[in-house]
Amino acid sequence: MTKFRPLHDRVLVRRVTAEEKSAGGIIIPDTAKEKPQEGEVVSVGAGARNETGQIVALDVKAGDRILFGKWSGTEVKLDGEELLIMKESDIMGIVEKAA
Repeated sequence: MTKFRPLHDRVLVRRVTAEEKSAGGIIIPDTAKEKPQEGEVVSVGAGARNETGQIVALDVKAGDRILFGKWSGTEVKLDGEELLIMKESDIMGIVEKAA
């Protein structure tokens, strides 16, 4: 497995798999599926620098489940797996499971 660490305020994201069926039970073919806008953070960079030159850590961490914009990030292929690299500002929020 290749090790990859994003730089600065970038985040490496794995998309969650899209549902095969609709809520009504209709099977959705691959050609009609929209790419999910939810993913899991694989790794994060060290952070961006502020005006004084100090590194500001990111709000997300590896393992977080996030929502991002439809056209966010750049698709890359690492070890045969399709992943996204995006800036932290492209992330809309963290999905937290209710207890």
